[in-house]
Amino acid sequence: MARILSKRALTSVTKLFVVEAPLIAAAARPGQFVIVRVREDGERIPLTIADYDADRGEITIVVQEVGVTTRLLGALDEGDDILDMVGPLGSAPEIEPGGHVVGVGGGFGAAALLCLMRDLTERGAPTTAIIGARDKGLLILTDELRAVCSHLELCTDDGSAGFKGLVTERLQQLIDGDGEGDGPGRPDRVLAIGPMPMMRAVADTTHDAGIETLVSMDPLMIDGTGMCGGCRITVGDEVKFACVDGPFFDAHQVDFDEAVRRNRMYADMENQAAERQALECQASAGAA
Repeated sequence: MARILSKRALTSVTKLFVVEAPLIAAAARPGQFVIVRVREDGERIPLTIADYDADRGEITIVVQEVGVTTRLLGALDEGDDILDMVGPLGSAPEIEPGGHVVGVGGGFGAAALLCLMRDLTERGAPTTAIIGARDKGLLILTDELRAVCSHLELCTDDGSAGFKGLVTERLQQLIDGDGEGDGPGRPDRVLAIGPMPMMRAVADTTHDAGIETLVSMDPLMIDGTGMCGGCRITVGDEVKFACVDGPFFDAHQVDFDEAVRRNRMYADMENQAAERQALECQASAGAA
C-alpha cells in the first residue's frame, strides 16, 4: 500500500496527490510512470510520476477523474492508502543535450512535463512549456512549471488566459520564428504529452519542419508490464509495447491511425463500468 500524504484539488476533476513511496522515489526518473489499483476487483491504471523526492521518499501523481477507477482514486483523502502501486515503470526519454526543448502539454498532461522540464533546464538547455486547456480554470500547475522552465506559454480555447487558440497553433508560431529575441525562439526538439489527438497534431506540426519530436503513448496502457498486449503500437516497421518499450517514441514514426483505434477498444467496457458504479452508489444510498 502507498499512503497519501497530501491532496490538492487542481480543478473540479483533477487532483494532485503526494504519496509515500520510498522505493519508487529512490529509483524514479523523469518520464516514468506507476501502475495503481484502488480496490481488489478494480482495474490497473497508469499514472505518470509528475514529481519525486528520493530524500523524502515521496512521489507526486496527478489524477483526472474520467472513469470509474480515477473517480475512486480522486475520492481518497490524506491518510488513506492506495491499495497497490507498482513502479517506476517505463524509460525516461532520451533527449540529446543542447538546443531549445519545447514541452507541449494538453489538459492534465501538463503535470507529466513538470519533472521532465526541470531536468532539462538543470542540464542548461533553454526550455519552453506550452500548456493548453479550454479555459483558464482548467490550466494546472502553471506556477510550478514557470519555476522550472525558461519560458511558459499558456493557451486557452476561449482566450481567457495567454494565447487564444490551440497549443499546436502557438507551437507553429514558434517554429515560424515568432518569439525570437527575448522570446523562447524556434524549438530544436519537441516533447508532447496529452490526449492522443493533441499528440498527433503536434507530430503533424513538427513533421515538415524536420523537428525531432517525442510523444508519450501512455494513454494506451492497461497492464503496464507487457503481458496483456493492449498497448501494442507500430513505430516505423516495428511492433512496440508502450509500457515496456516506451512510453516515449518518435512521433513521426508512430502509426497514429492504429493507436487511435486501439485507444477506443475499451470504450464500451468503460461505459459499462460507469453504469455499474452508478448502481452501486444508488444501492449504498438506499441502504443508508
